[in-house]
Amino acid sequence: MPPSTETPEPAGSADGRPRRLIVLRHAKSAWPEGVADQDRPLGPRGLRDAPAAGSLLAESGAPPDLALCSPARRARRTWELAAAELDGPVPTRHDPRLYGADAPELLDVLHGVPDEVATLLLVGHNPGLEDLVLLLAGRAVGDALDRVRAKFPTSAIAVLTWSGTWPGLRPGKALLTDLAIPRGTRDSS
Repeated sequence: MPPSTETPEPAGSADGRPRRLIVLRHAKSAWPEGVADQDRPLGPRGLRDAPAAGSLLAESGAPPDLALCSPARRARRTWELAAAELDGPVPTRHDPRLYGADAPELLDVLHGVPDEVATLLLVGHNPGLEDLVLLLAGRAVGDALDRVRAKFPTSAIAVLTWSGTWPGLRPGKALLTDLAIPRGTRDSS
């Protein structure tokens, strides 16, 4: 994502270092008959949108230090396609706690992120991710918060910042700096 034209101070306590949480909802999945929910693949639109999400992440110029990804097939594939657009590999953990997690469960996962991680990418599912963004964002740049309240669609990317530690992250303490909904283009052939 291109840098925001505004440069607000990160929300949170002044006694910690700046942190950034990038929340990526998996790309559009398919619903093949007889396939378990956790095994659903990406659909054609998801296969186009996931690399577009990676391109936006690459444009931000600040790749994540760590990616935590749901083990569901559609989330893993979204991250694989997005990560392929970055300049280098990002350490990735597939965490079963992310599949089907609600916002408080996701916040518990965030509280366990190692201190050396300044930027974390979280790849997972709704409604948990949308609820997490709304839980953490005490304020936003522009209309980003209203847009999340309206809809957090597949492939959406929300960026939250604050100063402090991962265990110290509390509801309402982060600044929602950006919301992007990347869409890939159809092949015209």
